[in-house]
Amino acid sequence: MEYIYAALLLDSAGKEITESSLEGIVKAAGITPNEAMAKAVVNSLKGVNIKDVIKNAQSMQAAAPVASAASAGKAEAKKEEKEEKQTEEQAAGGLASLFG
Repeated sequence: MEYIYAALLLDSAGKEITESSLEGIVKAAGITPNEAMAKAVVNSLKGVNIKDVIKNAQSMQAAAPVASAASAGKAEAKKEEKEEKQTEEQAAGGLASLFG
């Protein structure tokens, strides 16, 4: 995770994200650098615009509560419909016992 934070810091500063720069930040934080991890992060971020990814993640996060509320509303409506149907069936069953 520290390599991702280091990459975010470098991107924020407008610096190029390289293995050596990631290792330097991790080392400055008092953590022993892992060359393989730095290489993996650099390769994973090739061609990725971090600012766009963050912007899209923020818009998705803002949309998530809206989608969640909509699905909760649908579930509540189905539950009410089911309860209403059960009440109607119970009433019909009660009437049948009168004429039994």
